[in-house]
Amino acid sequence: MHKAYTRLERIAGSVVAVKAPDATYRELAQVSWPGGTSLAQVIRLDGERAFLQVFAGGRGLPTDARVRFLGRPMRVPASDALLGRVFDGAGRPRDRGPEIEEEGVDIAGPSVNPAKRIIPRTMVRTGIPMIDVFNTLVESQKLPIFSVPGEPYHELLARIALQAEVDRIVLGGMGLKHDDYLYFRDTLEEAGALARTVAFIHTAADPTVECLLVPDMVLAVAERFALRGERVLVLLSDMTNFADALKEVAITMEQIPSNRGYPGDLYSQLAARYEKAVDFDDAGSITILAVTTMPGDDVTHPVPDNTGYITEGQFYLRDGRIEPFGSLSRLKQLVNGTTRDDHRALMNTMIQLYAAYRETLEKRAMGFRMSEWDEQLLRYGVGFEERLMDLEVDLPLESALDVGWALLAECFEPEQTGLASALIERHWPAR
Repeated sequence: MHKAYTRLERIAGSVVAVKAPDATYRELAQVSWPGGTSLAQVIRLDGERAFLQVFAGGRGLPTDARVRFLGRPMRVPASDALLGRVFDGAGRPRDRGPEIEEEGVDIAGPSVNPAKRIIPRTMVRTGIPMIDVFNTLVESQKLPIFSVPGEPYHELLARIALQAEVDRIVLGGMGLKHDDYLYFRDTLEEAGALARTVAFIHTAADPTVECLLVPDMVLAVAERFALRGERVLVLLSDMTNFADALKEVAITMEQIPSNRGYPGDLYSQLAARYEKAVDFDDAGSITILAVTTMPGDDVTHPVPDNTGYITEGQFYLRDGRIEPFGSLSRLKQLVNGTTRDDHRALMNTMIQLYAAYRETLEKRAMGFRMSEWDEQLLRYGVGFEERLMDLEVDLPLESALDVGWALLAECFEPEQTGLASALIERHWPAR
């Protein structure tokens, strides 16, 4: 029998305090009052006092509300019945479909034992050349997509969801506009990809606590699919909204703020989610791509700054493209040496030539005379941006490499590229 309490000692926003010596951290409770009922979650313990975040908010909540602790953390269903469905941040159907009647699994569990992990060894193909060729995504990798509001990061996530060669997609949205939610739903549905997808969407109009639950619910479902031997890709947007929700709760709790008002445990909160990425030695894998918007395009902002210490690289999305300079996949060398014999060499050469193109643009802007080499670089740079950098380009890795060779042949002589003669003999296009 679960204990119930009928006196709230404090109500501050959506956080309430109750004297409950037997409560446990993250335990779920049911708060009832004459005007309604809501779930709540223990977010802090202070002696015999438990602080709970009420899902429905604290407006209209009386001090004599009844709090009944359920003796368990938040749970989420994790079966094939979820596929093709969209839920809110509390696990309720958002798509007007039926409730999933099953016990479910606890959310926010510990990370996987390192002894059960293996070294990443398999490429995740996305059909996007700026990822597959130049910053290869690897199974069990955790990568943020650094961007600013207004960039097409949701379009990028939707394309990856449609094209990634994985078994399951688990999508988590935090603080989304309703139009963004509809975009994800309609895009996946029209392309027939919703059948392999589970989505948990928190909109800006939903309670703050549900924003905090989304990553944990997404990762609990992903882990269950991975334990069945499936390759799972987790897509999250936006982790800055998640961090802002943490800050809002911390301010309500009158915690001592850290950098720019964020809680002092921001790093630990982010790491606890990102470290769920794993490649099991005897099962499947979880790969995480998470949008992190940078207010004012400031990479030193606490959220991207902390994220960079946790993840294995990053993608920068600028001007509607994945920026080749700054973007980095630290695990790409584990797989791009086994894809095709020319992958690494071609990747390095094309980026070096694109860097030279950028320098040539600066020279032209300053009025310098353009040499024949500069003219070659200008032709190359325009072709590179149109045929490989544009996010609309959809090419398998091998086709993208062939496009790269064709572009080099159109703009340069073989000896100008610096590529090994053996590779040129095998791959240089015949004229």
